[in-house]
Amino acid sequence: MLSEATLGRIDREVAKYPADQKQSAVMAALAIAQEEKGWLARETISLVAAYLDMPEMAAYEVASFYNMYNLAPVGRHKLTVCTNLPCALSGGVHAAEYLKSKLGIDFNETTPDGKFTLKEGECMGACGDAPVMLVNNHHMRCFMTPEEIDRLLAECK
Repeated sequence: MLSEATLGRIDREVAKYPADQKQSAVMAALAIAQEEKGWLARETISLVAAYLDMPEMAAYEVASFYNMYNLAPVGRHKLTVCTNLPCALSGGVHAAEYLKSKLGIDFNETTPDGKFTLKEGECMGACGDAPVMLVNNHHMRCFMTPEEIDRLLAECK
């Protein structure tokens, strides 16, 4: 079940589209539902799909395509490292390896204390600022040298 507050936020997104195109709000609705639940279980995706009068599979296709949606529980801090070619050539791979070493986890894993989940991401549109990371899907961090990564990890603790 989604809270009334969450449904109200989804309603505001739905109102941006013609009445017969409610499903156009699926990306926003999934993000809002994820904010409440922390991740998108199949049940949550199904609720969003039903609320938008669309097939469950269509909503799942959106949720499984974009890496901003969490289809499994994640740590308190989800760190997504861009490893697309421009970032990879500018230190993205080294930043990822440094993070793996510091956190003791690999991509798609969460630290035992539940604080950090490490993800591999595609282009974030800031190639000139590589290596780039996204924190909790909302905060982009650029020029992620080992020193900057240490600073970020300290901020997150």
